[in-house]
Amino acid sequence: MFFDPETWVAVAFVILMVVFGYLGIFKSALTALDHRADRIKAELDDATRLKQEAAKVLADYKARSASAEREAADIIANAKAEAERIATEAKAKMEDFVARRTKTAESKIALAEAQALADVRAAAAEAAVQAASTILSQSVKGQVADDLLAKGITEVRQKLN
Repeated sequence: MFFDPETWVAVAFVILMVVFGYLGIFKSALTALDHRADRIKAELDDATRLKQEAAKVLADYKARSASAEREAADIIANAKAEAERIATEAKAKMEDFVARRTKTAESKIALAEAQALADVRAAAAEAAVQAASTILSQSVKGQVADDLLAKGITEVRQKLN
């Protein structure tokens, strides 16, 4: 038994443990382990806090993103409504413009027709006066002819105009 190596290893181990106990190495090791445990616990607490903050930031980002999407949809809807309103107004203005132009053109055409009719009547009256003047001057002679001619021309002008 004293010659077995395992026995001497066990005796050396016990002596070593007694020396460690006497020097206070166990306390130092336990203190170091306690400090390490405290540091690990603090890191875990910090990681948990950071995780919660990240979750809050993510929730805030998602809320802002949803709000921005709603605002964009509202802006698009308002823009479409405004474009439709402007298009309707433009169409109404165009129709009004065309109606006014048509009415103006029709009144100009009517005025031109009336003017043309008046010109034709004046030309016809002038031609009739010329013809009557020529016929009467060839058929009637003297002072009576001149008086009749002047009177007839005046009457024809009054009746035709």
